Amino acid sequence: MDINSWSIEQWYLYSLIFLAICMILYLFFGDIADGLGEGIPFFNPTVILAFLTFFTALGFIIETFTSLSSILIGIISGVISFILDILLYYFILIPLKSAEVSMAYTEESLGGQVGKVIVPIPIDGFGEVVVETVNGIISKRATSYDNVEIPYDSKVLIIEVTKGTLYVREYDPIF
Repeated sequence: MDINSWSIEQWYLYSLIFLAICMILYLFFGDIADGLGEGIPFFNPTVILAFLTFFTALGFIIETFTSLSSILIGIISGVISFILDILLYYFILIPLKSAEVSMAYTEESLGGQVGKVIVPIPIDGFGEVVVETVNGIISKRATSYDNVEIPYDSKVLIIEVTKGTLYVREYDPIF
């Protein structure tokens, strides 16, 4: 099969198949390529692959079902692909990038939060406190910061966290 004898529809179709393979590979190895697009937003491999896929798919469909000239079809496909690519970038990729939230928390981030005692904290001993965060409910070992007993169901303020232990003080809200 000679490449020079391919029709324009075949060029679009084979390009579309090649781009589909590239997208599958990008799914598996995309983290390597993502570093390339950090500084230049439209050099993002996802944006480039999406544009080329839109272009070849639209070109193939329009070429197959209409009798327009190939140059006009290329221009129409390019303009529509560019518009779809911009919409994809601004309404899907940017919100997804900014929505990336880690479910992890650091012990330092617990300092200053208010928790509730679920196992009473004795003098010079340990109890247990639950803290509600955006990531869910965390229960941790706790001891009194002032060496006083803290009863069950008391609200406590986390003063510091050391080696997985919360140092807490009974919480009296001002208002």
